[in-house]
Amino acid sequence: MAGEATTPLALDRLIHERIRLAIVSALAVHPALSFNELKALLDTSDGNVSVHARKLEDAGYVACSKGFDGRIPRTEYRLTPAGRRALEQYLSHMEALIRRVGGQ
Repeated sequence: MAGEATTPLALDRLIHERIRLAIVSALAVHPALSFNELKALLDTSDGNVSVHARKLEDAGYVACSKGFDGRIPRTEYRLTPAGRRALEQYLSHMEALIRRVGGQ
């Protein structure tokens, strides 16, 4: 069907959720962010970062590494190549929708 790729239903539902979109967007402009850095950037709770980052990790969009900074536990997130492609596709899709709606 013509224009099917620019229908709202074709959006990547995983990234479309507000907190997950914020996570992948933040990671797209930073090589890596710690759990606490993400939480502060998004101004959200531990639970929100944890749940949404896990969904992105399960999808292969975000890589998580755990370690220690001295004796303090540190969780760090990076955007994977698959996550970057998914974000780029999502943004292209949104731009196409905006152009389509603006042309009406």
